[in-house]
Amino acid sequence: MARTPTGTIHSVATALSIAKTITGITNAAEAVVSSVANGYSNGDIVLVFSGWGRLNFRAFRVKSALADSFVLEGANTTNTEMYTPGGGAGSVRKVSTWVDLDKTLNHSTSGGDAKTVNVKFIESDVEIALNDGFNAVQRSFDMDADMIGTPAYNALKTLSDTNADTIVRRRTRSGAVSLIPATVSFNEEETLTEGQIVTVKGTFNAQNISTRYAA
Repeated sequence: MARTPTGTIHSVATALSIAKTITGITNAAEAVVSSVANGYSNGDIVLVFSGWGRLNFRAFRVKSALADSFVLEGANTTNTEMYTPGGGAGSVRKVSTWVDLDKTLNHSTSGGDAKTVNVKFIESDVEIALNDGFNAVQRSFDMDADMIGTPAYNALKTLSDTNADTIVRRRTRSGAVSLIPATVSFNEEETLTEGQIVTVKGTFNAQNISTRYAA
């Protein structure tokens, strides 16, 4: 069913728990992580650091949590050319604190578009286009400037000042969720526009691609 942005809640991770060691990750439609005494529960959000480049610094939701293992919901690692068997070990950190971002508006996203390289071999008259990945994602938004001093404002300011790693979470009114690892740039200079509220501006600089979950 189609939806509009109305009712979407944005949150940022302001604290990540101590890293837990990953001793192995399976090649599966949903990867199973071996991590002794991890203490995780279903629904936890984790940031993965893995020897597999395509999984490294991705955010996922935990499911089927057990004492010494858990599943990364939606992490498909079946392709053994991309995910070399036995090569996924590393560490994982759980989000321990979220702060909701209240009174934001004018959200926009740029990037995430396919990149191509045009190549023309000397014997040919025709160029060909080769896929070359995707460009970086940036999300920008405005915040009511009078939010200064609130947990949301302070969280953005601290994340920006420290250049700390975070995860940005979107929760829609329907229950769909998206997660993206990012850093924050927070511009406290007020924007004054006649007939509109005074705002400050934030930017999420994505460090990887989104992980999306249906409602």
